[in-house]
Amino acid sequence: MNWLKMGILEWRRACYGILRFIIESGTKGCEVIISGKLRAQRAKSLKFKDGYMISFGQHVKEYIDSVVRHVLLRQGALGIKVKIMLDWDPKEKQGPTTPLPDLVIIHPPKEEEKYMRLLVASPVEIEPPVVV
Repeated sequence: MNWLKMGILEWRRACYGILRFIIESGTKGCEVIISGKLRAQRAKSLKFKDGYMISFGQHVKEYIDSVVRHVLLRQGALGIKVKIMLDWDPKEKQGPTTPLPDLVIIHPPKEEEKYMRLLVASPVEIEPPVVV
């Protein structure tokens, strides 16, 4: 974001660079929001999203890391909000240990025992109907 402050890099290109860096770091998703006077006198807010992101519920507290920073520029202040969704990590090295409730794990199929079913035809006695 120092490039933004010095005016070397355009803000849109900087945000896409941040998104790419975060996703390549092994996260599930991220969101970057910039708000303030970007080019004109009127302030606006822009969102850049990539990947999978949850936005509400109890799991947001465990899975989402968010930070807000303010950058002072010549024309005014910019607000930058970055949200990162961590991936489920059962070993608790880089993410939460509790899986998401909608996580579906597909196990490989078990080996089937091959067996031959012997078809033996047994004689069946059929009784004729009795007429009274």
